[in-house]
Amino acid sequence: MAPAKVTIPELQARKGKQKFTMLTAYDVPIARLVDEAGIDVILVGDSLGAVMLGYPGTAPVTMDEMIHHAKAVGRTARRALLVGDMPFMSYQADTAEAIRNAGRHIKEAGMDCVKLEGTAKQAPIARAIVDAGIAVIGHIGLTLQTAASLGGVTVQGGTSETARKILDDALAMQEAGCWAVLMEAVPADLGALITRRLRVPT
Repeated sequence: MAPAKVTIPELQARKGKQKFTMLTAYDVPIARLVDEAGIDVILVGDSLGAVMLGYPGTAPVTMDEMIHHAKAVGRTARRALLVGDMPFMSYQADTAEAIRNAGRHIKEAGMDCVKLEGTAKQAPIARAIVDAGIAVIGHIGLTLQTAASLGGVTVQGGTSETARKILDDALAMQEAGCWAVLMEAVPADLGALITRRLRVPT
């Protein structure tokens, strides 16, 4: 008997009670191992650019490359909730294009939701995708797609000013309808504060 599929409402209900697990996978063998290990969420991340395609970072990754790898994971995993990453410039320039690209993850690749990097400025785009019926995870803190503009790959939110900005980003993503907010490379105390302030999982 196949294991029950992990759902967004199930994960949201665990907020403040039980943590859930998330790992990346880019291909069939890793997706199968991760899924069979009982991991709750599988992210097909744009980090595949460096890990699988030999790019120097995430910025060169295209939407077609994301879909190629997401399809492999989508055909393989049966239990985990599947998240497709929105690569650089797949959503920033045009809201209609953002919705179409997010829709490709759902329609073509079998993902359950998408993840997009950003600040409060990207919250309206996240809202538009949510309003189109596509679940979204907001990604704040260190965002590798724009790491150069943040001073490189380094911890974010180390000053009171930048910490406040990241908190505002998290709140904006929540209000945009994101079902969860992923924080990367932020101080532990800031992460704990954001977790307390948000209604959605972090």
